[in-house]
Amino acid sequence: MSIISLVMDASLVVQGVMLLLLLASLASWSIIFTKYQVLRKENKLTKQFEKQFWAGGSMQKLYNQWGAETKKSSGMSEIFVAGYREYQRLSERGYANNNDLLDAVQRAMRVELSREIDHLESQIPTLATVGSTSPYVGLFGTVWGIMNSFRALGLSTQQATVASVAPGIAEALVATAMGLFAAIPAVIAYNRFNTQVEKLVAQYEIFMEEFVSIINRQLTIGEA
Repeated sequence: MSIISLVMDASLVVQGVMLLLLLASLASWSIIFTKYQVLRKENKLTKQFEKQFWAGGSMQKLYNQWGAETKKSSGMSEIFVAGYREYQRLSERGYANNNDLLDAVQRAMRVELSREIDHLESQIPTLATVGSTSPYVGLFGTVWGIMNSFRALGLSTQQATVASVAPGIAEALVATAMGLFAAIPAVIAYNRFNTQVEKLVAQYEIFMEEFVSIINRQLTIGEA
């Protein structure tokens, strides 16, 4: 009883369940590889931007550099560009109230933060769906296969033996195995990616507070 023969000899319902689980597994692995590359690139670019930002250079130069390099931008650099663009726009208009200016900069950065969170979290909920539902889908296939095996056994006029029952139960259990095969990597990846996204978002929020503090100091010095 090879795995292939068990799959080929299964009922249409069980085969449909196995096909669905196979597609779910392929989809989750595709998301895993894609998301791994995205988060790896994001971490690398975030570290690169932080290093340049805290090197003490001109923020205008940094804005020109990261604002133009859209292909190499990171979430943190996009938040910086959005905040500095708003600061520059309002400063050129001669915004009198510093508190309103700071509020406007924070709003612009918050909007960009929301976009970046949506980007980082995209497709991750699919992993949660695959991880939570695949075992139940596999269990459905198993129950259906075992039910068919016992029903066929009840209609048989021959004496029931292990050899007559084993193939039907074995093919049904393959559905459970495929459900676990699809669910386990998806759950592991979901937890890992969620942790990485939370760390990045925390870094973004800390950077936003520090950037606003820098802008506030510049405005205070300008008034002095």
